[in-house]
Amino acid sequence: MTTPTPISCPVPGLRRTAPAVAALAAVLLLALAGCGGRATTHHKPGTGHEQATGGNGTLLAARDESGHRLRELPAAEAPAVRAEVRPDTEGGWNVHLALERFRLTPESTGGAALAGRGHARLLVDGRETARAYGTWFHVPAGARTLTVRLYADDHTVWATGGAPVQTTVPLTAPAATPSAPSAPPSRTPEPPAAPAARTLDIRVTGSTVTPAPSRVELKKGERLTLRVTSDRADTVHVHGYDREAVLTPGTPATLTLTADRTGLFEVETHESDLVLTQLVVR
Repeated sequence: MTTPTPISCPVPGLRRTAPAVAALAAVLLLALAGCGGRATTHHKPGTGHEQATGGNGTLLAARDESGHRLRELPAAEAPAVRAEVRPDTEGGWNVHLALERFRLTPESTGGAALAGRGHARLLVDGRETARAYGTWFHVPAGARTLTVRLYADDHTVWATGGAPVQTTVPLTAPAATPSAPSAPPSRTPEPPAAPAARTLDIRVTGSTVTPAPSRVELKKGERLTLRVTSDRADTVHVHGYDREAVLTPGTPATLTLTADRTGLFEVETHESDLVLTQLVVR
């Protein structure tokens, strides 16, 4: 029989007799963390996850529809959220979250509740449908209301004044524009004009965009070339058209598209999350 290797966490004053070794083992089981044991996130039976992890704020008895407890913060420390909703060309909505005193931390979901960190949950028509770990997402057609609620990493609900930190916006299609009366048929119809071509030069230096972001008016069918020069590696993306171009520091990147969809579309960078311009196609 192989003799066990002695445990290298000595307790002063104990001799290595058989009873002493048994006592030493009991002490080590009770105080494992003091001899190099790792901390654990497992909680005792009957104790909720949010009670085990603890964290910032005051845990309230109130719960949301899914049974998650509210975690109260003073108004000056509580996060805030706004949802900017824009209809897309397929009947749904593109949603952008504007967050204050809060950042999305998918890498630490399931950990302790720390103020200013966590994730968002999306409730469409009062029913939870998904979690949001980024500031952009899409809601399909058919929904009537959207609620965005902020949660801590331990899945408790951030709250202030006893109410969840959330925002609710209606999802209503824009009013239809009355069509103009049809013109009488022409005997000699004119040939369609060739689509116009425009070029927009944009420079990104740090967090500064030149020229300052504004709205660019385009006619449907018009061609636009975006020429973007950045001082850092990034990606430029045209929302709604799903067009992208890689930005190499100091080298202009060119992206050409035909404005064949009407609406409002943002052009932004992925890594630095900067809005470069907005395209209004009519």
